Amino acid sequence: MSADTRLEEPGGSGPGEVDEPAFSSLAERHRRELHVHCYRMLGSFDDAEDAVQETFLRAWRRRETFEGRSTFRAWLYRIATNTCLDVLAKRRPEPATGGEVLWLQPYPDRLLDELPAADADEPETVAVARETIELAYLVAVQHLAPRPRAVLMLRDVLGWSAKDVAEALGDSVNSVNSALQRARAGLRGHLPAERQDWTGGQEDAVTRELVRRYTEASVVTDIPALAVLLRDDVRCSMPPTPGLHVGRDAVVNDWVTSGFEGMKGLRTVPTAVNRQPAVAFYLWNEKVSAYLPLTIDVLRVIGGAIAEIITFHDDQFPRLGLPERLPAEGATS
Repeated sequence: MSADTRLEEPGGSGPGEVDEPAFSSLAERHRRELHVHCYRMLGSFDDAEDAVQETFLRAWRRRETFEGRSTFRAWLYRIATNTCLDVLAKRRPEPATGGEVLWLQPYPDRLLDELPAADADEPETVAVARETIELAYLVAVQHLAPRPRAVLMLRDVLGWSAKDVAEALGDSVNSVNSALQRARAGLRGHLPAERQDWTGGQEDAVTRELVRRYTEASVVTDIPALAVLLRDDVRCSMPPTPGLHVGRDAVVNDWVTSGFEGMKGLRTVPTAVNRQPAVAFYLWNEKVSAYLPLTIDVLRVIGGAIAEIITFHDDQFPRLGLPERLPAEGATS
């Protein structure tokens, strides 16, 4: 069956007659894309996991309401979107403020690779798929009120019509169009004016060289060498720890005052998060004679310089498939 299969068994039986294993099999085909959709809405990998589970539960309980007027996939997206709105109402009644998102979590590229491939003949679709999963976009989205956020996801990311969005959210078309205008205006307030600056773009030789220099300078804690790699307007944050540093001087000052320059015994593992280059840092631990997880720096590179560094704590290492420890230099694991 295609991804947009109707909820029917061979022979044309209706949705109410589909047994639970068959229903689960159909739903599971859409798990990754629904998870990414919920992640865009919520900004949290863990919350998205819970939302998808709740979506499947609601879908099974409401299977009689599937009338076949849309695809099964679209029906699941409708339930998932409303589930996310319920989550936002309960857990985060107010959107993010101040340019940072304390509940932000990374999304491993290895899991994003499970998504259906975007049509290579439609470069705009490919670009949207990449841009809307990068952390700068995710942070901006979390500053939107829940309803405009949902409209933005359905209209601009999924490409639904205003009529379909209105039906999914129980709104009028005029209300949806108004919400979309507010959402786009809100995005412009938190993203660079030029769309090409929203994203680091495709990784190229210049980006790879920059990441290499950043990694090497970080391992030896060479702050002056790191400083020259930063844009003047670089942003640095470390969710869930509060604190957003904006500008090269502010970021460098934070590194100096935090004692980063005196940190010794670092090793790194390259990785990729949210379609962005990332570096996982490990710190030598004498008690266990191994390097243990420390932090993950996710970089946004624009014009050959680092525009943003978002650092995540060591609790994210397992999700990213990173080693739980690195052996001593020259030793075997």
